[in-house]
Amino acid sequence: MNKMTMAVCLTAVVSAFAQGGFGGPQAGGNKIEYSEKFSDVNYVGDGKVYHTLDLYLPKETKDSYPVVVHTYGSAWSMNNSKGSADLNTICAALLKAGYAVATPNHRSAKDSVYPAQLHDLKAVVRFLRGNSAKYKIDTSFIAMSGFSSGGHLSSLVATTCGLKEGKSGSVTVDLVGSLGEFTSFSTCIDAASLWSPPTDIYTMNPINNFMGSGTYEGAFIGVEREGNKDKWMVASSPYYASDDDPPIILFHGTSDEIVNKEQSKELYDSLKAHNVVTELVSVKGGTHGGTEMYVDENLQKMVKFFDDARAAKIAKAKDNDSLVSLPHMAYNYGVTILGNSLLVRGSSSEFRYTIRSVVGAEIASGVFRKELDLSSLPMGVYGIMVKPPSGKPYVVRFSKK
Repeated sequence: MNKMTMAVCLTAVVSAFAQGGFGGPQAGGNKIEYSEKFSDVNYVGDGKVYHTLDLYLPKETKDSYPVVVHTYGSAWSMNNSKGSADLNTICAALLKAGYAVATPNHRSAKDSVYPAQLHDLKAVVRFLRGNSAKYKIDTSFIAMSGFSSGGHLSSLVATTCGLKEGKSGSVTVDLVGSLGEFTSFSTCIDAASLWSPPTDIYTMNPINNFMGSGTYEGAFIGVEREGNKDKWMVASSPYYASDDDPPIILFHGTSDEIVNKEQSKELYDSLKAHNVVTELVSVKGGTHGGTEMYVDENLQKMVKFFDDARAAKIAKAKDNDSLVSLPHMAYNYGVTILGNSLLVRGSSSEFRYTIRSVVGAEIASGVFRKELDLSSLPMGVYGIMVKPPSGKPYVVRFSKK
């Protein structure tokens, strides 16, 4: 990078911090409206500030809400910025549209290098599933969103569903982690919105660390780029793009001087090659975290994209074998299978379950309340016997596709 480019980058980075960090514009009055806020909830249970989240519920009260996890940007350098996670823009628009919003902290590069930050966000997804009744979460739709480095981490959550490890050359990383008490729950999500995200950090323009030596990316990975391609590749979401990725919408400004606009285009092209539902919104004159990115037109595009993803999931569930109501139990308890979850509405009692293969072999058994996550099952057809607190057990056919 020449001196002129470095100077421009430094000015842009300092300007981003002046706006309220890398979390987009935070000024302009308190636009966020909600009915209830749960503050500083520790999603791991370790008492660490970097493992806390805030959860906002929409003003219109309901029994449950679809949820979006929105993560702040910080060049992976901050561990306590959930209070500046686009609250007056992205989060406010989502709450107004009826989505609950979780804004988590995560470990910074100084706390731990990659994949620690990915483990943190996946622990958030599991925590929300495991506490769906307590926090009124409709687990049939959990989405990710993020700005800048938060968008990068969100893109990795979206593209690594079902993958336990990431491999490139001789490098192997754990993509799941074991944080929190809900490790048996799925970390898969249903959609994502990414704002000015790095995606392939190996190919992006480097961001020089003006508060230290090297680059922000190098601090995040633990080594600088030269001679360490494999370590950088396993932290890049286009590398993981596959046919079963959830719908993803990307927003990127044409005048972004911190994260080059080609970053969003690279992930978009990778997703299109796998026939994933995706959209790239190129914002003319848009800068990194600038107000022009968050005009109402773009916020409504995000909301519509999530609404469409929800509608498509419901329609797909109705069209395939996985949506089956249990006779009698459905009447008494509201039991259905929606997507990859067995749901019990109207009861918080324990239900016993046994999952068997088509040849009768027992796959799993145990107890659950409200929801049984079936996403970890391999593709195939299963019979699930569900026994209510009293009365006879019933069997439902479930097809994992």
